[in-house]
Amino acid sequence: MSLLATLKEFGTEFFITSEDGDSVRIYPRRVWTEIEKRLVGLGSHNRHRQKLLTRAKYFGQTVVMDEQGRVLIPAVLRETAQMKGEVDVLDYENYLEVWNHFRLMNNLKLQPITTQDENALNSLTN
Repeated sequence: MSLLATLKEFGTEFFITSEDGDSVRIYPRRVWTEIEKRLVGLGSHNRHRQKLLTRAKYFGQTVVMDEQGRVLIPAVLRETAQMKGEVDVLDYENYLEVWNHFRLMNNLKLQPITTQDENALNSLTN
């Protein structure tokens, strides 16, 4: 079963967006609605809320899955996230994250695992 088909259990409507334009996040619309409610609940003068909502709305768009189980990434996000050629799909608990393969590999190299990261992971397994 495809990852998108798994998310289809939430319905066929999705909100596709990004925090920074480097990658694409595909949320079931129901999940995104809950996230948006929590952000709005932070109050209109919260700088973090405004920053995230502005980016989500600039890059984002509600889309409907087609008959073949595909979704169309909004044009502005397709361009900024370089969604051409080989891509990698990361499956998180309630969304998918899609990266241009070369951009993801570069990002992983630029942000190696640190001792602090390892300590955080070890604290989860003890």
